[in-house]
Amino acid sequence: MAESNAFKPNSRRSSVSDHASAADKLKQMDLENQKQQVGSGSDSEGEIGRQIEMESENSIKYRTCSWQKTAALLFSEYICLAIMSFPWSYSVLGLVPGLILTIVIALIVLYTSLVIWKFCLRHPHVRDVCDIGQMIFWDSKIVWWLTAFMFLLNNTFIQGLHCLVGAEYLNTISGHGACTIIFSLVTAIISLICSLPRTFSALSRVATLSAFTTFISVMLALIFSAIEDHPAGYTPEKGDPIVKAIPVAGTTFVSGMSAFLNISYTFIGQITLPSFIAEMKEPKDFWKSVTAVTVAEIIVFSLVGAIVYAYTGNQYITSPAFGSLGNEVYKKVSFSFMIPTLIFLGVLYASVSARFIFFRLFEGTRHKGNHTVLGWAAWTGILIILWILAFVIAEVIPFFSDLESIMSSLFDSFFGFIFWGTAYLRMRREDYGPNFYRNRGIRGWLGAILNVTLIIAGLFFLGPGTYASVESVIISYREGTVGTPFSCANTGL
Repeated sequence: MAESNAFKPNSRRSSVSDHASAADKLKQMDLENQKQQVGSGSDSEGEIGRQIEMESENSIKYRTCSWQKTAALLFSEYICLAIMSFPWSYSVLGLVPGLILTIVIALIVLYTSLVIWKFCLRHPHVRDVCDIGQMIFWDSKIVWWLTAFMFLLNNTFIQGLHCLVGAEYLNTISGHGACTIIFSLVTAIISLICSLPRTFSALSRVATLSAFTTFISVMLALIFSAIEDHPAGYTPEKGDPIVKAIPVAGTTFVSGMSAFLNISYTFIGQITLPSFIAEMKEPKDFWKSVTAVTVAEIIVFSLVGAIVYAYTGNQYITSPAFGSLGNEVYKKVSFSFMIPTLIFLGVLYASVSARFIFFRLFEGTRHKGNHTVLGWAAWTGILIILWILAFVIAEVIPFFSDLESIMSSLFDSFFGFIFWGTAYLRMRREDYGPNFYRNRGIRGWLGAILNVTLIIAGLFFLGPGTYASVESVIISYREGTVGTPFSCANTGL
């Protein structure tokens, strides 16, 4: 990794007396580091100012996002359909462990997001997670290529998932009015058109609508589940909804892990954060965006998960929980407000991927920041290829949903934990030298322990998490619930 001059651990003042006490030396080191950090902050702001000035004459300006617009992008990414799977997770884990995990995972993701933010402030030239991967692992180009592969594949899988989710909605609302492949294709085409804006600032307007309508959707589902007499599938033999504070007896490792991972994957979205920060005109305000979103996540996820579970119970819960609504009108009305996020979340990840490819093709040319025929043709062509790949991958793999969980275990282990624990350790090493955990006292030890724990947590996702996801595929085949490629079967709720 190319270290910044402002953070080289050997650049201490030489004026400290050889006979000074250890305490005086440590105090001097801390003072010097504070001065260095202030200098680095100024350099960072100067670099960002230069970037803004360089594109001032361009017709397409990228560093234009305020912290409010960035918050809108984050809200659209996190306040999504996955919220409606929390009641199912709570039914497997039990209400108390489910709520505890929701809060703990949200705070961990907030912490790692702030680590990303601080890293990007130090290195304002960073454009995406691939640049960070290369920098924190000793400037290795091999790591850059591996990160780029995971980055693009992860984003394309999320696009494919939203092709299927869009088809699920259209099947639900139309009573399976057409072949599911047609519905998936329609979703992909609409998403392609919505992906065309080239800046996050432009997308933030749609992101605001997406987050707002999603909030209405989940609130309606919550209210409808509370006011209807019985959930879908109710029979006197099954009885009234059963709610458990702890996991029910006989809960398997695979089902418990799947429920835990379901909660975790909803929160883990750090893969996009460097790309968002790279287009902020004031990156120092990013903490406001991510903190506001985390507070909203904890409140909304916990309320929806707990209340919907309380009214549907273990016997009648479905994922997503719209399927637990017994009244068809309630189900269709609440699900319909989810339309913007069914489209936009795939659009957001497509835009992040297209930006990654486009910037590297046209860096330093006028096509990057201006309205040129070649620039727009390339941007549109990249998006077309990405959406075709997403559609084909989603349709050709009969166990796509389970495969998506496997990919999440493999990739989120790095993008959710391992990268950011390593980034913290690298930053502290730059600040205080290889023995930073000693030089910083209790803060150094606590920081080192916490971030090593994050790396271990990432390895847990990579190991047992991947095992549980693969085992879920095996169980699906054993139970005969796996479909066929390019199936027209009804996927409606």
